[in-house]
Amino acid sequence: MRVNTLKRAAIAFALALPGAAIAAVVAAPAAYADGCYTWNRTLAQGRSGDDVRQLQIRVAGWAGNRNIVENDGRYGPKTAAAVKRFQQAYGLRADGVAGPQTYAKLYQLQDNDCTPAHFSYNELDNGCGGSGWSGGPLSAAQTKQNALRTMWKLEALRKSLGDKPLNVSSGYRSRACNNQVGGASDSQHLYGNAADVTSRTSSLCQVARGARNNGFSGIYGPGYPDHDDHVHVDSRRENNRDNSSNTTSWSAPDCGI
Repeated sequence: MRVNTLKRAAIAFALALPGAAIAAVVAAPAAYADGCYTWNRTLAQGRSGDDVRQLQIRVAGWAGNRNIVENDGRYGPKTAAAVKRFQQAYGLRADGVAGPQTYAKLYQLQDNDCTPAHFSYNELDNGCGGSGWSGGPLSAAQTKQNALRTMWKLEALRKSLGDKPLNVSSGYRSRACNNQVGGASDSQHLYGNAADVTSRTSSLCQVARGARNNGFSGIYGPGYPDHDDHVHVDSRRENNRDNSSNTTSWSAPDCGI
């Protein structure tokens, strides 16, 4: 819950203005730029570049049922559909085109370290009490980048649940930590691609069912062995560095999944 209060207050004010005024406010990057990333052009299908890749990280959780948004820097139909769902969720004009109002909402949601409003790097690095981002199969930088994408998916899941809090009980794990807790030998936790979550305001089944629409290709919850007290979500389908096939694997039998 680390927030840049002044920035978010300014963006909230901008979003409340008439359309013309929004365009005038958002057209000046200096008025809302933060320490993370600033978009400088409108993005739509056919565009490509790092700005598309940055957008894809933030809308990965709006992929839709059984879909994912590839982080490939190409603005294709899946990215457009995810942007549209994001826009619908936040009451914006839902046209699948990323422009000033979409960026304004993203700036409002993200903190200076690029993490979304309701999740932090500390939360995702707590498998055994926090051990940094080294000690896994990937570089620390790659692992941390995967964790960032995981957090944006969790932010979308949280929004889909009615803005109800989610608690991360386990995120990234080093090999030593994964061995300590008895994790699978090639667990997605090792890559920063996974989180075990609970909620005090939503049932575990509500969390598991909701996760199906938020870009998670791995979901394990109530009814699956050793998952009756949390829901595991991951992005295994996007992981080209593990030893598993890029498939969707969901199992929460007590929730009808």
